Amino acid sequence: METSGLIQPATGVDEASIRRLVHTFYDRVCLDPLIGPIFDAQIDDWDEHLDKLCAFWSNVVLRTGRYQGRPMQKHLRLPIEPAHFDRWLALFRTTVHETMPPEAAAIFIDRANRIADSFELGIGSVRGEIRSPRHAVRS
Repeated sequence: METSGLIQPATGVDEASIRRLVHTFYDRVCLDPLIGPIFDAQIDDWDEHLDKLCAFWSNVVLRTGRYQGRPMQKHLRLPIEPAHFDRWLALFRTTVHETMPPEAAAIFIDRANRIADSFELGIGSVRGEIRSPRHAVRS
């Protein structure tokens, strides 16, 4: 059952399912012709990066406190454009629907949309570009 965006254990989401999601998703990212090269150019140690991403999603969805980083800082200077965010989200949505129960998938997708908007706005700001949120459902 979902309560205030926190996934409860009854949804079947745990560290193992987050790990499966993250690893499946980034296997696909690496093979993607649009966003794969950007990741390949930036990441030297995939095992370490995947561990960070598992901790990040554990923190975002299960509120474990496992991730203490500042991901925005790492992304601000990357050569990424709106099409890269769209592709990242499309791959993420597909993977989430394949690996998570529907109730949990909706929460992961909501968080991913919000994160993409935040990163896209932050990058636009650094570049002096005016951007609007494009992904998160707004009330």
